[in-house]
Amino acid sequence: MNKTSHPVLWIVVPCYNEEEVLPKSVPMFKEVLTNMTAQGKISDSSSILFVNDGSSDTTWELISRYAAADPQIRGISLSRNRGHQNALLAGLMEAKKYCDITISIDCDGQDDVKAMYEMVDKYQEGFEIVYGVRSDRETDTWFKRTTAQSYYKVLHSMGAEVVYNHADYRLVSTRVLDEFSDFQEVNLFLRGLFPLVGFPTANVYYSRHERMAGESHYPLRKMLALAFDGITSLSIQPIRFITILGLFIAFLSFMGVIWAFISYFTGTTVSGWASMACIICFLGGIQLLALGVIGEYIGKTYLETKRRPRFIISKRTWEKADDVPTKAEVLTFHEQADRDE
Repeated sequence: MNKTSHPVLWIVVPCYNEEEVLPKSVPMFKEVLTNMTAQGKISDSSSILFVNDGSSDTTWELISRYAAADPQIRGISLSRNRGHQNALLAGLMEAKKYCDITISIDCDGQDDVKAMYEMVDKYQEGFEIVYGVRSDRETDTWFKRTTAQSYYKVLHSMGAEVVYNHADYRLVSTRVLDEFSDFQEVNLFLRGLFPLVGFPTANVYYSRHERMAGESHYPLRKMLALAFDGITSLSIQPIRFITILGLFIAFLSFMGVIWAFISYFTGTTVSGWASMACIICFLGGIQLLALGVIGEYIGKTYLETKRRPRFIISKRTWEKADDVPTKAEVLTFHEQADRDE
């Protein structure tokens, strides 16, 4: 694939109740965009796209204000809160109409924006997807570090293709996004879906910082929900595990029946409610767990068959599509500029 010398970059930033962070993160993203433009890494038609995920504070008002003051800042607002993964997908699908590459990053400033320079360099070397990977987890608590690392190992053991210590900080070319748009899953786990698309990939390593302001909008409950979505969306190993466990328990039960018959005919049977209660509780718990896991898969199948839209964009900071130059127009502009020189 021939790459333009000045690719159009859109930085996609999902936002949910980020009124405290935006005044700090907007200048930070803008500085990176300005520097890369000055260095000739990207086109001066590049932009920052903020995605308002149904915030209940003044996030959208701030995005609109920044967009009115700077033509390189744009924003879209979803009709309601759809969650981080759907908001990010909405931004990527919107951005791919106007750019050559996208970089997705959270609004909180924890991901090192300097890694974007190396990401763009990797793209120019021929890589279509560049993953931002944490080089360490020193900023995490012991609990979060241990559970996160264990989670990645569990996903790998179940056959899911995920990049270790990678979240949603990545560069993706529009060529990949065009192919990715054919993935119609409602239950999204983007960090596990992008490896399925293929194309040349590379990793860029960085150290994560503390959140710049405000509080995290990903408490333990949401992290666990995302983790379980990742497992059930990418692997059917839990159901296979239940099958194996069922066979093992069935084998133990069969051995127990043989033992009971032998004990009865040899006259060594004794009455005991404790052992019976333990067996009943154990089998009851296993059955409920199995039903819960199977029900999770059935529920996901139910949601997928409905084919409901994954997001609805209710507002844009620009009036119509003509207000944003297309990739072809930007390429023609730079080709004409090169000829004039």
